[in-house]
Amino acid sequence: MRYEIFLEELESLTPSVRRLRFNKPDDFTFEPGQATDLALTRDGWRNEVRPFTFTSLPSDPFLEFTIKSYPSHDGVTKQIPHLEKGESVTIGSPWGAIADKGPGFFIAGGAGVTPFIPILRNRSIDRNLDGCTLVLADQLYDALILRDEWRAMTGLRTEFVVSEGSREDSHSGKIDDALLSDLGIPNDALVYLCGPPPMEDAVAGSLNKIGITGGQIIREQ
Repeated sequence: MRYEIFLEELESLTPSVRRLRFNKPDDFTFEPGQATDLALTRDGWRNEVRPFTFTSLPSDPFLEFTIKSYPSHDGVTKQIPHLEKGESVTIGSPWGAIADKGPGFFIAGGAGVTPFIPILRNRSIDRNLDGCTLVLADQLYDALILRDEWRAMTGLRTEFVVSEGSREDSHSGKIDDALLSDLGIPNDALVYLCGPPPMEDAVAGSLNKIGITGGQIIREQ
């Protein structure tokens, strides 16, 4: 089943990331961390269906997506900054993605943080962030999605990683063996992992080296 929803708000979070809020269809439900298949209703784009994660909470009266645009790719995300209030998109039923299985380390590369947004917001509302660490990596410090919101969450440990430039409040480089070792991840920890496939594979390999394997590593389904 597909639903037509209408854009109510469009806000820039970083130069390449927008937060979009749409009306929520009656009786539409989903779980934090789930995604849907979205298509624009513009001419020439109706059949270009792409997966996007809900970043709103199930209790919110709207549907929210946090979407990174890639201007070098002539695809759906390049159209996002040009959507107008009142314009519609279509979405399907929610599916899979990443489910909250308990406190742990949430490791994200760039827009891979989106499944963690509703999960950590939900835990923040419940004052249940003890034992949770967010490790968020991107090329530039200013590209880190929602960094101020993460810092403001009581109980959430934040570790930012940037590959270009250096700051006192972030690590310089990438998420590698040395950084993961420095984070002191217990070998019985749950690790949520989401980002570009090469990054996920590299980080999973590094986690294996410190004894975190199999079902301890939770990735998008």
